[in-house]
Amino acid sequence: MRALLRRLPRRPRHQRRSWTVAALLAAVALLASGLTALTASGAESGCRVDYTVNQWTGGYTAQLKITNLGPALTGWRLTWTHAGDQQVTSAWNATVTQTGSSVVAVNTNWNGALATGGTADFGLQGTWRTSAPTPSDFALNGVPCAVNGTPPPTTPPPTTPPPTTPPPAADCDGSAVICTDFEDQTGSAPSGDWRFTAPDCQGTGTAAVDTAVAHSGSRSVRVDGKAGYCNHAFVSSTADLSAVGPVMYVRMWVRHTTALPSAHVTFVSLPDSSQGGRSLRVGGQNGALQWNRESDDATLPAQSPAGVALSRPLPTGSWQCLRFAIDTTAPGLDTWLGTEQVPGLHADGVPTQDIDQQWLARTTPPRPTALRLGWESYGSGDDTLWFDDVAVDSSPIGC
Repeated sequence: MRALLRRLPRRPRHQRRSWTVAALLAAVALLASGLTALTASGAESGCRVDYTVNQWTGGYTAQLKITNLGPALTGWRLTWTHAGDQQVTSAWNATVTQTGSSVVAVNTNWNGALATGGTADFGLQGTWRTSAPTPSDFALNGVPCAVNGTPPPTTPPPTTPPPTTPPPAADCDGSAVICTDFEDQTGSAPSGDWRFTAPDCQGTGTAAVDTAVAHSGSRSVRVDGKAGYCNHAFVSSTADLSAVGPVMYVRMWVRHTTALPSAHVTFVSLPDSSQGGRSLRVGGQNGALQWNRESDDATLPAQSPAGVALSRPLPTGSWQCLRFAIDTTAPGLDTWLGTEQVPGLHADGVPTQDIDQQWLARTTPPRPTALRLGWESYGSGDDTLWFDDVAVDSSPIGC
């Protein structure tokens, strides 16, 4: 500011006060405009999508440019929802699939690496009948993106009900073998029906009862997961699940802070007596949810770009209802994220390209005997997770 004033031309003494005030106001306005620009730029803290469309009656092409404003990525997955009735018919420089109004674009094998500040371009062609507005909910590996310079909507911070509010039930009936909202936990260490465990080896990962963040009531289980194979950190239920069935239904609410990485990670582990105690595992790879079988390392879906595109990321920063149905009489599985049945996490005994060919190589039905919630990484990937309102039953459980 002083340097700016020193550059002002000298004026008669009686005019200097008004000149100085005018200059000061101009400098303040310049500073304010700079702060406004900085605020707008700072809002784009995760990613940006520039969406350029060429539209005609009944058809359109769109060019999309992704800018990664977060940590470097080794693979990317862009999702969005069409607000109109657009239908994608083809794409280039990405594998693009559409289910209903939801669209997923996954990198090719040559443009998956995105450094901080790095960009990737791809295009698509499609049709429409009544309307084709620009999508507004782009997310890169689960992280909301600014669209054409407009910041994504912000998510309000989680709130905890006041102490005078009675905690709601875990929303499961008396037949459930596990039905907990963790309100019976009295200390910081898991106790009672839940125990800390590190199935293979223990490192710096931790698990504790959290009274600051909860889906219902005032308590949840928090896991601070660390990267590296010897950082297993889980809470394990003492309940015996070996008689639950013939279909085992599992429901949990989960919240986490970091998008699922490209490397393989697990946050749900079910020891399986049909595999000698080795586990059925739910986690992620290539930015999307997946099942993994410890005995032969089979995955559901297959980890091809088309297979990954048929799964879903686990959104960050909000509570998500995750549900499974495990058939103990046949190698069948179903998975729901909220109310959506995830097409890439479905196995019904009939081989489906890019989904379950590998999974169906084993025909012995699973027989889970226990439930563990936590974190293990087989490469890179730290995350902080919370679990609440967990239930296991022989009957379907809603969110």
